[in-house]
Amino acid sequence: MSALKNLRNFSIVAHIDHGKSTLADRLIQFCGGLADREMKEQVLDSMELERERGITIKAQTVRLNYKSDDGQDYILNLMDTPGHVDFSYEVSRSLAACEGSILIVDSTQGVEAQTLANAYQAINNDHEIVPVLNKIDLSSSEPQKIKEEIEEILGIDTQNAVLVSAKTGEGIKVLLEKIVIDLPSPKGDIQEPLKCMLVDSWYDSYLGVVVLVRVINGQLTKNQKIRFMATGVTHTIDRVGIFSPKPEEIDYLGPGEIGFINSGIKSVSDCKVGDTITDDKNPTQEPLKGFKPSQPVVFCGMFPVDSDDYNHLRDSMVKLALNDSSFSYEPEVSPALGYGFRCGFLGLLHLEIIRDRFEIEFNLELVTTAPSVVYKINMNNGNVIHLHNPTDLPDPVKIKNIEEPWIKATIMVPDQYLGVVLELCTSKRGIQQ
Repeated sequence: MSALKNLRNFSIVAHIDHGKSTLADRLIQFCGGLADREMKEQVLDSMELERERGITIKAQTVRLNYKSDDGQDYILNLMDTPGHVDFSYEVSRSLAACEGSILIVDSTQGVEAQTLANAYQAINNDHEIVPVLNKIDLSSSEPQKIKEEIEEILGIDTQNAVLVSAKTGEGIKVLLEKIVIDLPSPKGDIQEPLKCMLVDSWYDSYLGVVVLVRVINGQLTKNQKIRFMATGVTHTIDRVGIFSPKPEEIDYLGPGEIGFINSGIKSVSDCKVGDTITDDKNPTQEPLKGFKPSQPVVFCGMFPVDSDDYNHLRDSMVKLALNDSSFSYEPEVSPALGYGFRCGFLGLLHLEIIRDRFEIEFNLELVTTAPSVVYKINMNNGNVIHLHNPTDLPDPVKIKNIEEPWIKATIMVPDQYLGVVLELCTSKRGIQQ
């Protein structure tokens, strides 16, 4: 276990393609997390789909050892997060496990939509933020202009912003020094009863359910009996480990540390993301506040091409929902397509990714219906019905009114596009306030 004062937990947040995963690669390489021969591009993007599409889908964690200029040895827990809005739930969980954030802005593009969204999430989590201007090796880079933009739009002081090129490695040493000097160390007490946050979980065919945790107080050790406070179930820990970025077994995890545990959990429902894990014999009194459940906004039906695959699809749904808690599903029967599931997603990209994961990871051929939203029907008798399928629409005579989902948005555009964007919003029944 490491001394708390020499521990730093931080997330890397940014808009899509501003260089998060490439910067994570350089940090891993600089700190010697992997030998040069083991390095590959986007080393933390372990999913086949992530590498194929060049995007981060799952937040990933890695522990790095860094010796600073003052001669101190530091342990850095880095969390690389997705940039797409459809995976913002992954970002929120990572931020809850950290004390600081590296906010990357492309010095050729400036502040974009997800830069704003992720920066505000980090601010809401009381994070210390280190602004980083990436891609300074490009001739179109405008660091001074982008610094002013960050200050004006986000209100973050950029006087000490770090200029880096994640591609060439320029500025990486300066950034690492900035992390150990500016970011706070975690707080915690090893003498207190065990209190851990369940950050993520996934299914491994050999190990069963693997749980990613952030220890707040106390310590996690092998053979310890733990309790999941939301469900009340107990398990005995088989393995305690860290990602460096390869899985590595260790003796125990102490306050402020991020790692994984394995306890032979077979039931997916035992692992609720945001749950508090405590010691069964000496439990903590106060659970952590957890995470707000995500709200699906796009729905579609998923049906197996071969009806014999229904049970396989059902088991796959359970495993995928464990790995992606923003994905929801319920059984559905279609007169044309037979037995399947009605699934909820955070957006159209999320839907695409889930569908592709079923095909790649579970070898399932699926028929997906057109994406739709849920309508709320208020009946004359006071009942409220949530309509997923137009064929289930009740008798119009009995309907008082029908409500559809809408979004309140702030749209930031350059002056020259204002007219066209207003026209687009009006054509989609938008109302300007």
